[in-house]
Amino acid sequence: MKEVINIYRKQKINVDSFVKRLIDSLPKDYMTEAPNILKEYRYIQLMYGVNSEYKQITPIMFKKGSDSSRMGSDKSHYFMKLHLDEDKIYISNPYIHYKTGKASISVVHFVDSTYYIFDIDLILLLEELKLIEYNSFHDKVKRVIYFFGSTALALVSVALIGYGVFVFFLLMSSLATSDFLHDIFRSIISITLGLAIYDLAKQIFEHEVMYQSFHKSEDKQYKVLGKFLISIIIALSIETLMVVFKIALEDISNMISAFYLLIGTTIMLVGLGYFYKTVQEATPKEDD
Repeated sequence: MKEVINIYRKQKINVDSFVKRLIDSLPKDYMTEAPNILKEYRYIQLMYGVNSEYKQITPIMFKKGSDSSRMGSDKSHYFMKLHLDEDKIYISNPYIHYKTGKASISVVHFVDSTYYIFDIDLILLLEELKLIEYNSFHDKVKRVIYFFGSTALALVSVALIGYGVFVFFLLMSSLATSDFLHDIFRSIISITLGLAIYDLAKQIFEHEVMYQSFHKSEDKQYKVLGKFLISIIIALSIETLMVVFKIALEDISNMISAFYLLIGTTIMLVGLGYFYKTVQEATPKEDD
């Protein structure tokens, strides 16, 4: 919603100009021609008429029918802050439509003592004007794929965390016959990887399934990748620590191998820091 509103605000003059030209081009007998208007202009969600006393005098016309149940209802609360321009047209601020749940704007045209209200789907309107790229079928397919993918990753993370906990309790029940350091670090690594994969699944679910994006945000992708890499580096650091301890206790002649592993982990950490620095410098700041 916030992203749609920001796009609308930046292009408000052009969008409002288009809407006014649209209203002016419609057949003047709005309600009689409502089925044709709704069919031709897919971004118009519904339309109805209100008289000068702010009473609804026509059915609400939808693409798939009409609703007469609210005829005669008082609409004065919608007109409290109404200010018509020189063309007798008013365009509201964006809002979430109570029937469709979509980002919308309302357009009011005053003609012959009657207020005609058009509720417009803002997403489809911006897509019509080529201000966003949106395809409902593609979006649904993408969401389904991301939903199953993120769910599978979440299940894998739960399995890893469960395995780590299982190894820990198994270790506690057999201290005398187990390699304590090896098993405890194996438990820690399994849980850490599980948390990293869960965090990745959560990020995918939140950004690709729950919330809709209308432009390619490299910053968002970098944040997801960065958080995942941080968890992986933590797991590698724990593994490096485990290797150092095992070599120190068993065969110190192999310490050079642990040193190389430590250098590799450090290089990854430095690389991640440089990665974040370049991303922050290259990403433009967006207006709230």
